[in-house]
Amino acid sequence: MKRWLSYVKPYKLYFILGPLLMIVEVIGEVLMPMFLGLILNEASAGTLNTQKCILFIVYMILTAIMMMVGGVGGAYFGTKASVNYAADVRRDVYKKVQKFSFANIDKFSTGSLVTRLTNDITQIQNFIMTLLRMCMRSPGMFIGALIMAINLRPQLSWIFAVSVPILAVVIALIIKTAFPRFGIMQNKMDKLNSTVQESVTNVRVVKSFVREDYEVKKFTAANSDLKNSGISAIKVMILTGPFMTLFMNITIAAIIWFGAHQVMGITDTMAPGDLSQFITYANQILHSLMMLSMMFMMSSRAMASAKRISEILDEKVDISDENATFKEKTVTHGNIEFKDVTFRYYKNSDDSVLEKINLTIPAGKTVGIIGSTGCGKTTLVSLIPRLYDTDSGEVLVDGVNVKDYSLKNLREGVGMVLQNNVLFSGTIQDNLRWGDENATMEEIISAADSAQADSFIKSFKDGYDTELEQGGVNVSGGQKQRLCIARALLKKPKILILDDSTSAVDTATEAKIRKEFKTGLKDSTKIIIAQRIMSVMEADMIVVMNDGEITGIGTHDELMQTNTEYREIYASQMESNQKEA
Repeated sequence: MKRWLSYVKPYKLYFILGPLLMIVEVIGEVLMPMFLGLILNEASAGTLNTQKCILFIVYMILTAIMMMVGGVGGAYFGTKASVNYAADVRRDVYKKVQKFSFANIDKFSTGSLVTRLTNDITQIQNFIMTLLRMCMRSPGMFIGALIMAINLRPQLSWIFAVSVPILAVVIALIIKTAFPRFGIMQNKMDKLNSTVQESVTNVRVVKSFVREDYEVKKFTAANSDLKNSGISAIKVMILTGPFMTLFMNITIAAIIWFGAHQVMGITDTMAPGDLSQFITYANQILHSLMMLSMMFMMSSRAMASAKRISEILDEKVDISDENATFKEKTVTHGNIEFKDVTFRYYKNSDDSVLEKINLTIPAGKTVGIIGSTGCGKTTLVSLIPRLYDTDSGEVLVDGVNVKDYSLKNLREGVGMVLQNNVLFSGTIQDNLRWGDENATMEEIISAADSAQADSFIKSFKDGYDTELEQGGVNVSGGQKQRLCIARALLKKPKILILDDSTSAVDTATEAKIRKEFKTGLKDSTKIIIAQRIMSVMEADMIVVMNDGEITGIGTHDELMQTNTEYREIYASQMESNQKEA
């Protein structure tokens, strides 16, 4: 609760004014039936006092104006409070997600995070808006109308002693039933969002394999799950309205029955205007309970959403720099050392992805890493910028454990081009500036030229101002790779990691890129992960990996003499190249 109240503090004026102005409206609603009843009593008495009736009408007009000011003001400040509150929660949740490691994100799934950042926070916003409008209005109307009704006709007030407790018990049962159903519904929404995101993001793959029907069936299944869970949750709310209306009508009927006897003088004497007032107050009492029940229903859904938001905010980020010893230190040379490094993706598994890795990479060298698919190459280099942390052992950069750097300084010193090349919507220039947002146009062009991207960029009508679609889907795979390399080069990192990032580039272009690395990044440590042995043959050092272990280290000539696995890779690829030729 302390967490949620902290978001109230910056907007406490709105949170105070909103409910207070709603009380003004409530006072008007409670007074209005009294004025109307007095006019009716004057009329039924047979001696109509025109001046008195006009005075009551003036009072009613002034009360209506007061109600309008209170209602509009309460709604305005309630809306401002709820919208600002939700915006701040959304900001903090998004900030927390940005700090998540890959493992944290995998735990929630991307679709679930999107749902929590959008739909769940919207549910909280709607509840706060309703709460600020109803928290004082509903109880205020209930108490005010009840006092006025009892004061007006105590003999009829026993009806409320029967109806109100029954109504309260029913409301409590409805809320108890609804709460778990809303949690299930939000989880189903996670699944639907994940399905939509995956299908839309990979729409080209879906179409190329003619899997539209399969994706439609998968979406239909997820959509049906959400529909069924939504109906299960909403039908509780649907039943609430008719039940409350029925109960209100029964209560009003009882009041009319017993009140009519008093008006006709059978059991007592009661003026018609008093009966009209009493019926109106009864409506207000029951309507306030109905509003209260709807507020509690919304609170059930908001509580389910708040729980899901809290799961994100309470999630312990498994990679942080809180305990870093040298937070101000930056990567200055690019020496890398792995000491007895072991790593598992699933911490309760006995199988390691990396097992007792020992490797030293001198600053400024070009290192090639080669091996079979799934042998741990990408995982190994991901430990350098702390995308993952080791289970045991140490990764040192410039002689300092990577855990002792601030994440910002460590990652500023490492440029990484991943297997999955990602570009963002915006211009080519905007994407390249991810490497250095303050880079001059000359520096951008130079980096693009080194990555062999400048020529095809200039072939576009708008050049560097060409708009890229989300994910860079309007450029080819090879062009996307070269743009990502240019982005990394613009960063001028002390350590550059290329994870199979030239696989979609022809060998001639790849050779030019490697040549640029030697001249343009001669002082940087360059790590090249490749499937093609031609990509690493000229490296200063080649690391051969198999099944999470290093099986060989040396130059091309040394490995050809000492490492059987390397010779087999070389022989198979050279033979394949000769056949293609």
